[in-house]
Amino acid sequence: MDTDQHSPLSELRSSLADSGGAPVNAQPSRALSPQQLYRRTDASVLNFKTTAELTPLDGVVGQERALGALQFGTRIRKSGFNLFVIGSAGTQMLEVVESMLRSTPSDRPAPGDWVYVNNFEEPRRPIAIQLPPGRSMALRDTMKHVIDDLKVALPALFESEDYQARHAAIDQTFQAKQGEAFSKLGEEAASASMALLRTPMGFMIAPVRDGKVVPPDEFNAWPEPDRKAAQETIERLQNELEQIVRHIPGWEREHRDEIQKLDQQTALAAIDQNMTEARQKFSDVPRVVEYLDTVRGDLIENTALFLSRPQGELGPAVNAALAEPSDRYLVNVLVCHPPKSDSAPIVQEFHPTLANLVGSVEYISQNGFLVTNFRLIKAGAIHRANGGFLLLDARHLLSEAFSWQALKRTLRQREIRVEDVARFLGITSTVSLEPDPIPLDLKVIIFGDRLLYYLLSAYDPEIAEFFKVVADFEDDVDRTAESEAVHVRLVASLLAKEDLRPLDRDSAALVLEHAARLADDSGKLTLLTDRLKDILVEADFWAREANHLVITRGDVQRALDENVRRMSRIRDRSREAILHDIALIDTTGRRAGQVNGLSVLELSGYRFGRPTRITCRVRPGSGKLVDIEREVELGGAIHSKGVLILSGFLAGRYALDVPMSLFASLVFEQSYGGVEGDSASSAELYSLMSALSDVPLRQDLAVTGSVNQRGEIQAIGGVNEKIEGFFDICAARDLTATQGVLIPKSNVQHLMLRQDVIDACAERKFFIYPIETVDEGISLLTGCEAGTRGPDGAYSAETINGLIEARLRSFARVLVHSQRARSYEQDET
Repeated sequence: MDTDQHSPLSELRSSLADSGGAPVNAQPSRALSPQQLYRRTDASVLNFKTTAELTPLDGVVGQERALGALQFGTRIRKSGFNLFVIGSAGTQMLEVVESMLRSTPSDRPAPGDWVYVNNFEEPRRPIAIQLPPGRSMALRDTMKHVIDDLKVALPALFESEDYQARHAAIDQTFQAKQGEAFSKLGEEAASASMALLRTPMGFMIAPVRDGKVVPPDEFNAWPEPDRKAAQETIERLQNELEQIVRHIPGWEREHRDEIQKLDQQTALAAIDQNMTEARQKFSDVPRVVEYLDTVRGDLIENTALFLSRPQGELGPAVNAALAEPSDRYLVNVLVCHPPKSDSAPIVQEFHPTLANLVGSVEYISQNGFLVTNFRLIKAGAIHRANGGFLLLDARHLLSEAFSWQALKRTLRQREIRVEDVARFLGITSTVSLEPDPIPLDLKVIIFGDRLLYYLLSAYDPEIAEFFKVVADFEDDVDRTAESEAVHVRLVASLLAKEDLRPLDRDSAALVLEHAARLADDSGKLTLLTDRLKDILVEADFWAREANHLVITRGDVQRALDENVRRMSRIRDRSREAILHDIALIDTTGRRAGQVNGLSVLELSGYRFGRPTRITCRVRPGSGKLVDIEREVELGGAIHSKGVLILSGFLAGRYALDVPMSLFASLVFEQSYGGVEGDSASSAELYSLMSALSDVPLRQDLAVTGSVNQRGEIQAIGGVNEKIEGFFDICAARDLTATQGVLIPKSNVQHLMLRQDVIDACAERKFFIYPIETVDEGISLLTGCEAGTRGPDGAYSAETINGLIEARLRSFARVLVHSQRARSYEQDET
C-alpha cells in the first residue's frame, strides 16, 4: 500500500487543491522592483537639446578586436594571410572594412595594367604583358594607330609607279632568263633538224624535215640508221630540256624571293617609321619593346595582309574569329588603372561566378562553329583587384559552382589562370585559348556569419591555409555612461547619413534604451546598426506626418509599436487561441503535475513569447523518464538533453538507498511543432515534483529557466518576450494581483521590459521573481517548504522533498512486491 496516503501533509494537499488560487506564502516581497525591470538611459550623457548639436561619429564603436585583426591582416604581405570577416547581419562589416581600406594609406605599390597580345608563333597561347598604371590604353591606341596608318600607307606604296616598275623589272628578268634557256635549246635543236614544241602536256623534242615536224608513222618508216641517229639526238636534247625544266622552280622561287624582298623593302620604310615611333613611346617598358620588335618582324613577313585577305595563314580557329586579318596586331586591354594612382584597388564582386571571378574566354558563332581569339579574353574580379583587395560574400561565393575551388587554386598557385566552365563540365570540345597566367598579388577578404565560417572550417580544413586571419565583429558593447555618449553620436551619424530629422533628448534616450533591448541585456548596447537605422527612418516618417521639426519620443515609440503591429499577426492569433480556450492555459487556481512554461517564437526577426502548458504523470516503473516530444521526434537535441538532466537530478537527490522505480511522462500540451532548447527544463522539473508529491502548483505563475543536475536554475534567452507573453494573457483576463513569472536570477541583468509590464509591477498587480534554485521555485509555486535533509540524512515528511522521497520509496516497494509476486507465480507454475 502507498503509505503516502497517510502522510501528515494529506490535509495540506486537500487545502491546496481547494484553495481556488488563493496564494499560500506568495512572498511578493521577493519580487523584483520596477527599477530592476528596465534600465533608463544615463541623463548625464544627454547634454543636448537635439542630436544636431552632436559631432557625428567618425569611425566605428566597440570593434577594437576586429579592427586590430583587420589592420594586421591587410598589412601583412605573407602568403595565406587573407581575411575572413565574421559577425551578425547588421554589424556593417562591409562598410567598416571599405572605410578602413580607403582611409588607410596602403604600403602596396600601385598595381600595373595588364594586356593580352597575339602570340604569332602559337596563337592558342596569347601573351600577357604588364605595363605601368594607365599605359595600357596608350599601347592599345598606339597599335591601332599603327595598323590604321599601315592600312592606308602600304596599299599606296604598292600602287606607286616606282613599285610597279621595279616589280615589272623583276618579272621581266625572270621571263628573260626562262626565255633565254628555251631559246638556246631551240636553236640547238634547229641546228640538229629538231624542233622544241610546247604541248598541253609540256615541252617535247620532235624531228623536222623540209621545215615540217615528221609525223610518228613517217618517222617509223625511216631507215634504221637515220631513225637511230635521230633518237640519239632527241634523247640528248631531251636531257637538256629536263635540266632547264628542273631549274624553273628555282627560278620561280628566286622570282618570289625577289618580289618578297621588293615588298619588304617597299614596306620597310612605312613599317619602320611607325614602329620606331611606337618603340620610342614605350622605351621604358622592355617587355613592350620586345613585343613591338616581334610585331615589326611579323608585319614585314605578312605585308600581304594589308593588301588582300588570305585565309588559313593563322589557322581556322583563330583567323576566322578576327574581323580583319590585321586585327592580330591589336591589343586586348585586360585591366587598366588610373595613371599615377597611389592607392590599391578595392573590388567587391557581388556575383562571384567562375567567369566573374577568374575571367573568361568568350566565343562567337561563325558558319555554325564557335570560334575565339585573344581579343575575346575578358577580365575577372581577381584581375581587377590584383595588387589590392578583393571583397567577397561567403554565401554568394559558396553558392556558385566551381568558384570556391577556383579561388583556392588561384591563391595556392599565386597566379591567375582564365578557366572555362564548359571544359570542366565536358559540354564542349571547341578548341579554346590558353592565355598566359598572370602573377597574383592579392589580399582576399571574405564576409560571412559565424556559423557559416565555423561549418566551413569543420568541413574544409584548407580554409586555415588560405584565411589565417579572422576578424570577429562584436554584436554589442558594454553599456556605460561613456559608451552611451559614444552611441548617441553613432545615432547622430546614422541620422546624418540617411538625411533624417534630429532626435530630441527624450527620443535619443528611448533609442539608446531600445538598443539595450535589442542586445537582450540591459548592460549592453547593440552594434547592429541596421536595425537601429530602420527604426530611425520610420520615426522620421511619423515625425514628418505629425509636422514635427525634430523626432520626438512619441515618434520613436510609434515606430516601435507600428513595427510590432505589422509583424504580430501570428502572435495575436496565438493569443486569441488561448483567450478563447482553444489552447488551454490557466492563469488562476492550482493543479498537480501542471505548470505554465514559457517559450519564444521567432519569425523573420520578430520574437514573441507564448505560454505553454506542461504536464506530468507518474506511476511505479523501471526508472524511465519519458519525454513525449522526443519519442515522437518533435524534440530537439538540446530539449532532450534538458529532460535527461531531470533524471540525473532525481537520481542524485531522492531515495538514494533504493532503485529508481519511477515511470514518468512529460509533454508540452497542444504543441504540434518542433520543440528545441532547455529553457523549459525547470518548468518540467516543477511539474514532475508536483506530480510526485501530489501537491498542486499555482497556475497564476509561469516559469522559465533551465536547470542542472544540482538543481541550480540557469539563464535562458528571450526573457523579456517570455515575460510579456504571459503578462498579455493575464492582462487580457484581468490581472489578479497574484500573477507573475519565475525567471532565473542570472537573467535579471537582461530585463528591458515594456512600460505596461513595469507599470503593473509598480502597482503590485504583477510580479517577477528571480530564482536561483529549484527549491526556491517549488516553494513559491506550491506555498510549501521545499525542505532540506536533517542530521539523520532524511527530509522532513512535511516538506515537498520529503513527500517526493516517500513517494519514490513507495514506488520501489510496489515494484519489489510486484517482482516477488511474479516470481511466486512462476514457481507455482
